[in-house]
Amino acid sequence: MPALRTEPVKRRFPHWIASGSTTHKPATPYNPAMSFAFFASCLALLFPGHLARPMGYLAMPKSGHGRGVLVLHAWWGLNGDVRHFCDRLAKAGFIAFAPDLFQGKVVTKEEEAKKLVEEHDAHQTQVLAQVNQAARFVAGRSGNPGIGVVGFSFGAYYALALSNIDPDNVRATAVYYGTGQQNFRLSKSSYLGNFAEHDQFEPKENVAALKSLLKSTGRPFTAYIYPRTGHWFAEPSVKKAYNKSAAELAWDRTVQFLKKTLE
Repeated sequence: MPALRTEPVKRRFPHWIASGSTTHKPATPYNPAMSFAFFASCLALLFPGHLARPMGYLAMPKSGHGRGVLVLHAWWGLNGDVRHFCDRLAKAGFIAFAPDLFQGKVVTKEEEAKKLVEEHDAHQTQVLAQVNQAARFVAGRSGNPGIGVVGFSFGAYYALALSNIDPDNVRATAVYYGTGQQNFRLSKSSYLGNFAEHDQFEPKENVAALKSLLKSTGRPFTAYIYPRTGHWFAEPSVKKAYNKSAAELAWDRTVQFLKKTLE
């Protein structure tokens, strides 16, 4: 990994993540917060129902029941945009949960976000364990087989990885301006992509590569390119990039995709 980036680069997950292997992985530098989160995640997976819910934001529909959707935040952390997105999903009838992958840290400046990503890139094993735990949690709250996953930028990489390593749980995967290098041979998910027309971090070549990879494994994938938009176009707090009309169209398409795929 390069020492400094202008945005989360392609997360080239280790082979064991891409393939779904469970063989031993090399140790990463010690980080107390990440190590505790990893330990808690492992316990939750081994003993479901015996630990409190993962750290994050839960939004429930008024009915108290619905299909589960996991929401994975961008490199800013679990901010108001993500919470609002979960609230809207709940109003649409879903049980939405966004895990806090940065252990309470929320930033607004790109330089700060870069540092957070660099810290967590060194602990992909732990981050993915947190994501997996959160997926099992929202599936348990839903009580219905199969969940949806929505990932924004940084979160999109983990959404794509999760769809391959937990194929029996993930049925619908929607990403916003994020692609990945994963092997999808184990996946049983359908895919939706919302991408920007002018995105220096996720150029059209990346979208084409993802489409080709999913096609080669027989997975359905619908990709939309939103004219006159850039990275973060669906996040209101990023004022320089937010495009309300494109964000609302992407929202409508995402909700319809989730409803159709999870019905």
